[in-house]
Amino acid sequence: MIKYFFKRLFQSALVMLVVAFVSFSLFNFVGDPINNMVGEETSDEERAELRETLGLMDPIHVQFSRFIVNASKGEFGISYQLRRPVSELIVERLPATIELVVISALIALITGTLLGVYTGINRKGFLSDFVLAISLLGVSLPTFVIGILFIYLFAVILGILPSFGRGEVVDLGFWTTGFLTVSGLKAIILPSVTLSLFQMTYIIRLVRAEMMEILQTDYIKFARARGISENSIKYKHALKNGLIPVITIAGINIGTLIAFSIITETVFQWPGMGFLFIQAVQFVDIPIMSAYLVFIAFVFVMINFIVDILYYLIDPRIRVKGDAASG
Repeated sequence: MIKYFFKRLFQSALVMLVVAFVSFSLFNFVGDPINNMVGEETSDEERAELRETLGLMDPIHVQFSRFIVNASKGEFGISYQLRRPVSELIVERLPATIELVVISALIALITGTLLGVYTGINRKGFLSDFVLAISLLGVSLPTFVIGILFIYLFAVILGILPSFGRGEVVDLGFWTTGFLTVSGLKAIILPSVTLSLFQMTYIIRLVRAEMMEILQTDYIKFARARGISENSIKYKHALKNGLIPVITIAGINIGTLIAFSIITETVFQWPGMGFLFIQAVQFVDIPIMSAYLVFIAFVFVMINFIVDILYYLIDPRIRVKGDAASG
């Protein structure tokens, strides 16, 4: 177990090191950072002095080591555009993204599971065919198209939901939330539903396939032969086994939702990290772009690391392979 743990930890650290190098390269190969920080009126002497102050005259390996140390402390420098520490900007924008991702994940998980169970049990019904057709439409259309359609329908035509922004938020000191105001709750509906549609479709089809397969297995036939009620077989025995892969996929997909939130936040002008990243790309704000890449990579790496450890603890086949490889 200890050897497996440190092996996965080493692999995770290696991935983060590669991502850090890519992020560090942005500073050196995407334009001149000095030109992005000062105006045209700045003299060559002042530019050279600033370059020396920022350590840009040091060798590459020294700069990269300094970048690693600063990144491990959450320091990514000053935003070229906003003239503020990047760490402060991330702390400000993170609550909006986290709330959007959590609500989207819950919508996708709950709705996707319910519809997947229904379509798995009622395979030939009209409603099942309708759900599958809508889910196919949801996975086929790009997210920004769905978001624009929602804005046109619910904000422009019906006028019942806001088309952009986060609404009124409450500052709790350590967190800003829109869950405590009516305008905040209304503002999160359209972006969260838009962001959840792709994952919801995936979960519907996964649960449906699992339910159809499990309902054909021998132990379900034996359960029917023993006289167990049909509802108990479907919603207790079959559903319990069918949800195991869904829980695994749902955990991994949280990182995907954070990454995909860029498009949704841009369409709805949701003031989260994704929208901040898009604004940074427009102004070639390298510190923010670099910090965002490292943060997203860290989320993916940590989720995969935790899933690997859980697999090792749950699945005995992985423990046997690991022991055989080490022995």
